[in-house]
Amino acid sequence: MVQVTPLLLILGMVLVAPGYSAKKCVLTGRWMNELGSNMTIMPVNGKGEFWGFYHTAVTATTNKIQVSLLRGSQHRPNQQRHPTFGFTVKWSFSDSVTVFTGQCFVDEKGNEILKTMWLLRSHVDNIKDDWKATRVGTNVFTRLRPRQECSWEQGDSQASDDDDDSASCSFCSADCCFQ
Repeated sequence: MVQVTPLLLILGMVLVAPGYSAKKCVLTGRWMNELGSNMTIMPVNGKGEFWGFYHTAVTATTNKIQVSLLRGSQHRPNQQRHPTFGFTVKWSFSDSVTVFTGQCFVDEKGNEILKTMWLLRSHVDNIKDDWKATRVGTNVFTRLRPRQECSWEQGDSQASDDDDDSASCSFCSADCCFQ
């Protein structure tokens, strides 16, 4: 009976372990927050850097909302199940910049969720108005579709380093990219 105990222990671990599988949270893909804003994050490179597009559903300006470029970094991209990350959005339709920081989680149902906190800095004309130039908030993003890998057809696999406000993207045949 003593020899059977290790066998039963191993058998029990094999049968129970799939229920406790360690699914990794992956940033790459399409995400939407509770306000209806959506973003597409392109593949994270080996240094943990990524870029993508952000389309906000809300704004404090009267300008027409446009898709804006985002750039970010993920901490230890291939070593963490729930990686931390941060990214900046330079709004293409206003004089504002938003920085997001957060963590990618997998909930008990296996859904990937991005929990974020952000700071939005708006331009003001003088230092006396500085008090009203920064806003803070939180967003929770959920994945729009299962993770898809883009297949690059033409153009760069990364955003150019030019300080160009326009984010041209006619390179991806997968449904995970903006045109």
